[in-house]
Amino acid sequence: MEYGLLGEKLGHSFSPQLHKALAGYDYALLPTPPGEVEALFRHRAFKGLNVTIPYKQTVIPLCDEIDPRAATIGAVNTVVNRNGKLTGFNTDIDGLIYLAKRAGVDMAGKKVVVLGSGGTSRTACAAARELGAAEIVVVSRKGEDNYENLSRHGDAEVLINTTPVGMFPKAGVSPVSLDAFPRLTGVLDVVYNPLRTALLMEAEARHIPASCGLPMLAAQARRAAELFTGESVPTSRLEAAIAGLTAQVQNVVLIGMPGCGKSAIGRALARRLGKEFVDLDRMIAERAGRSIPEIFAQEGEDAFRALEHQIAREAGSRTGCVLSTGGGIVTREENYAPLRQNGVIVHIRREISLLPTAGRPVSQSTDLHELWRRREPLYAAFADLAVDNSGTIEGAAETIEKELSQP
Repeated sequence: MEYGLLGEKLGHSFSPQLHKALAGYDYALLPTPPGEVEALFRHRAFKGLNVTIPYKQTVIPLCDEIDPRAATIGAVNTVVNRNGKLTGFNTDIDGLIYLAKRAGVDMAGKKVVVLGSGGTSRTACAAARELGAAEIVVVSRKGEDNYENLSRHGDAEVLINTTPVGMFPKAGVSPVSLDAFPRLTGVLDVVYNPLRTALLMEAEARHIPASCGLPMLAAQARRAAELFTGESVPTSRLEAAIAGLTAQVQNVVLIGMPGCGKSAIGRALARRLGKEFVDLDRMIAERAGRSIPEIFAQEGEDAFRALEHQIAREAGSRTGCVLSTGGGIVTREENYAPLRQNGVIVHIRREISLLPTAGRPVSQSTDLHELWRRREPLYAAFADLAVDNSGTIEGAAETIEKELSQP
């Protein structure tokens, strides 16, 4: 073996894909129990390793030399074998610095608050120092600076979340409210599943530059690849890897009036993108054990909307899917966050005269022009882009695919 990722329980990892895209070599996942780590390092039958939880401290005494940055942070995530000599590095700091610069989050001369006190927190603090932060404060649950006295740091200008709060499967919660930090000019969250945590969506709503941790993951892999091979990896290749990974995990969420063609376009788009197609209305009917008109007739719209929200939360937590929603999903503001957390939201528009009403309770009971008047601003508020469906299904799917490929 030449290169790989060492960890106890690796689960799903993007690392092999990233390293292949960045440097072209094969990369193995090495789920290794604690008792076998020392033997692996003793035999040294590798050219380079990345190291993840829980071994970032374990491998330090097993290396012959530790890079000063890694020693300062107290964690090693990259080990290079150079003629039998093992040197430990920390490329997470390179990843976080790239993440900040890419997001337009300037720390020079600013007060930075770091949420969390673990290993990633130390990396964030080291990166902030390198980027010229004037003051760095670590907030933890039991430290001197904690979540009960955030007001003492209301003058913070940059916020970095290094905790797992908001990460799948417990998405939708945030470690703090940004109300506590009215002077923020940047928010970084190392979590990348979901792509937009509740913290990041709050920053987005306030128009504060922000980013999830996916670019950090890719950028630390680039630096590791450079250490492994001794060759530079251009930024253009790194950005292509980030774009490819984002496109792979991102959902495409289709919204629009009942009968506008969301399901048909969704199936066509899923085929084009190689993604799974998920129909939320079908999920609702299967969960309820009866059709949507029957749910409306027997329990009323409020009961239907409550079940719809539950299904939106479940479907929105998936990755790499095309999601077709019901026409009224935008009438409940609480549906936005679960759909947006991993998705780009596309509004499918169609002439009102072409909208069918059969099997659609709301369309049958309401004048469609009046329904459109009420819902159009809601669709606009949810959507990232709008696509017309006045032509063919394949034509609309092709248009969406082209729009999604734009940088």
